[in-house]
Parts: sequence; structure tokens; C-alpha cells
Amino acid sequence: MAGFSRRQAIRTVLVCGAASAVLTGCAGGAANGASQLPAANFVMGQEGPGDEYVIGPLDELKIFVWRNPELGGTVQVRPDGRITTPLITDMPAVGKTPTMLQQDIKLQLSQFIKDPIVSVIVTSFNSTFSQQVRVVGATEKPASIPFRANMTVLDAMIAVGGLSEYAAGNKARLVRYERGTGKQSEYALRLGDLIKRGDIKANVRLQPGDVIIIPESMF
Repeated sequence: MAGFSRRQAIRTVLVCGAASAVLTGCAGGAANGASQLPAANFVMGQEGPGDEYVIGPLDELKIFVWRNPELGGTVQVRPDGRITTPLITDMPAVGKTPTMLQQDIKLQLSQFIKDPIVSVIVTSFNSTFSQQVRVVGATEKPASIPFRANMTVLDAMIAVGGLSEYAAGNKARLVRYERGTGKQSEYALRLGDLIKRGDIKANVRLQPGDVIIIPESMF
């Protein structure tokens, strides 16, 4: 009986060890089959401007017309992507940079006043999907986040409240549209290592339009 109990105990230890290994595999290690992105610095040595902002639906704009303030004012881009100001009706704004929009407004106003000087300032940002970073899956609050210059995965995870309790952070994927090739690429992310272990090498730079997908663990 004593020999049987000992063999049973050893068998139990081996089974528990195997289960532990499976759980560790589910929680750690980057997902297989996806490329890795280079690590980003937490503090950029020399930060530079990103791509020029593209106006999106529901953005709030301040339009100033020099010497003709009554022709400007604060307007919100409608859900259909257009704006209306004094003397201008239903002008498309979505998909344009502020510089492009002010040139279009200047052209329209030139029919009524001589050599108008126009400025367009975005005062409230929503941006287009192409300039957002979307975080979906096993996170505390999935969201679409307006992209900021020099943004990293860590910035995005802070914005959505981190990983959920059952997130398989090291199996996360980053989906990116490659503008140069016109193709979609997938990259492996090690969010568990970044957030729970503080591995700075797991922090990577983001680009406008990136989608971060975080699966749940099976256990």
C-alpha cells in the first residue's frame, strides 16, 4: 500500500507539472508565425512631428477670416463629412488636412471678397479611422484612440486600461496596412511581458490605422 501511495503521489506531481507547463505556455511567449517589430524607446531622444492631421467627422474647427470675422467662426464637421459657414454651404471637410480645407475655403470666399486670408484650426479631435489606433479584445475598455506622433503600444494600453484578467497578452497581434505595398501585415506583440513583467523591449512604435487584437486565454 505504501508503494502504491508513493507511485500515486509521483504521478500526481507529474500531472500537475504538465498542467503548469501548459498554463505557462498559454500566458507567455509571443505568438508563433508572426513577424516582430523593433523595440521603441520609452522616451524618444528626438521626437519629431507625425503625418499632418486629417480632419474627421465630428471634429470641431475654428475658422478665421482676416478682416472679415463674421465669415468665420466655430463649426463642427457633420457626420456626412461636410461643413457650412456663412457664404459656404455643404463643403466637404473629411479627408482633408486643415491646410487643404483653408485653401478650399479661400477659393470659395474669393467669389465674394478680394484676396481672403483664411486659417483653419482643429480644436476638438476625433479623426478618421485611418488616423486612429483601435484596441479590441481582452482589455479593460476596448476603444479607438486618436493617433499621436511617436505613439507606442504602451501608450495605447494605458489609454484602454491595460489587459483584462484573462487576457493572453503575449498572443496579441498588431494588424497594419502597409502604405508602401498596399497590403495588410500582422506582427506579434508581447503585451504580457510589457505590462506584467516590465520588459521594455516589448514596447513598439505604432502607426496611424494600426489595430491591436488581444485574445483571451483558454484557462
